[in-house]
Amino acid sequence: MILKNWNSLLEKNMRKILFTAIILLPILTFGHENFAHCSDVQQTYTNPLKVMIGDPDVLKIENKYYLYGTSIPGVGFKTWESDDLVNWEEKGIAFSKFAEGNQWGKKDFWAPEVIYYQDKYYMVYSARASDGRLKIALAVSDSPLGLFVNIKAPLFDNGFSNIDGHIFVDKNGTPYLFYVRDCSENIIDAKHVSQIYVQEMSKDLLNLKGEPILAIQPSQNWEGLEDDWQWNEGPFVIQNESIYYLLYSANYFGSPDYAIGYATSSSPLGPWTKHEGNPILSKDLSIGVSGPGHCSITESPDGSELFIVYHTHTFPSSPGGNRILNIDRIYFDEEGHLKIIGPTRTPQPMPSNKKQR
Repeated sequence: MILKNWNSLLEKNMRKILFTAIILLPILTFGHENFAHCSDVQQTYTNPLKVMIGDPDVLKIENKYYLYGTSIPGVGFKTWESDDLVNWEEKGIAFSKFAEGNQWGKKDFWAPEVIYYQDKYYMVYSARASDGRLKIALAVSDSPLGLFVNIKAPLFDNGFSNIDGHIFVDKNGTPYLFYVRDCSENIIDAKHVSQIYVQEMSKDLLNLKGEPILAIQPSQNWEGLEDDWQWNEGPFVIQNESIYYLLYSANYFGSPDYAIGYATSSSPLGPWTKHEGNPILSKDLSIGVSGPGHCSITESPDGSELFIVYHTHTFPSSPGGNRILNIDRIYFDEEGHLKIIGPTRTPQPMPSNKKQR
């Protein structure tokens, strides 16, 4: 009798278990698939990123990023592509001195920047010409991947060595060229000084208007004012409401003290006033950050965040020309000051991409 009742109870419970399993199986399967999908999406990144590059410049076109920088200085420039600003795929050579029309520059191909302007991609870059001087040239392509071909090399010649060209196009469509008069030939009061100048450009980008206007030069204590060689270089301009922000780097690029500051103005032509809280990004050897500098600014995939893209020394204990890519968040505080969440060496949330979620 006991066995019969037990069998009857077991049969009823088995029916309940089977019914529950039939109901829950699709739910559990769906949940597992969702969990697997979520786990496949990268949640964090950690600096430095896996790209060996100096003077990085990032161009965002729709849902793609393109990266350029000092990479093969004896030949030209490589390019990389990314969907998320973190994971980069090398796509080949964007500019080569061996390509037809590109024989002007001989070596020292440095600091390229690319803009999308009037349905074309324009690259401004520095190289050493046959006369031994560093000069700035302009190249063009129908694709962000290149191949870029010179359309004016040099772009101008003012009797000095010039590097680090940066084209800023104002909201009204007016283009400006910011560039550095290099300290190798620019001697002021017996000191070698790199200064940042600005000039308006013609609409076709082929000519500079007016006389060069001095934007900034070494003037703050952190910029090595007592040294015989001084630098303000690597200009990059962004606008927030009615204020223009000129980001720049100071000190020798191979030194741990290479760092980033900024100046502000109500006009691209100045006058420019340096931020009293400079530098806003500098070394932190305790976490392995040496010589952060020469930056560009871009936005997250969904456009909700700003990121500063910069290089640091690959080997902090042996700083020099070997550099690597970093990105960190940058924002404007309530008083309009630029703030950087960095430099970082711990896992950071991936650049926001709400369209993926």
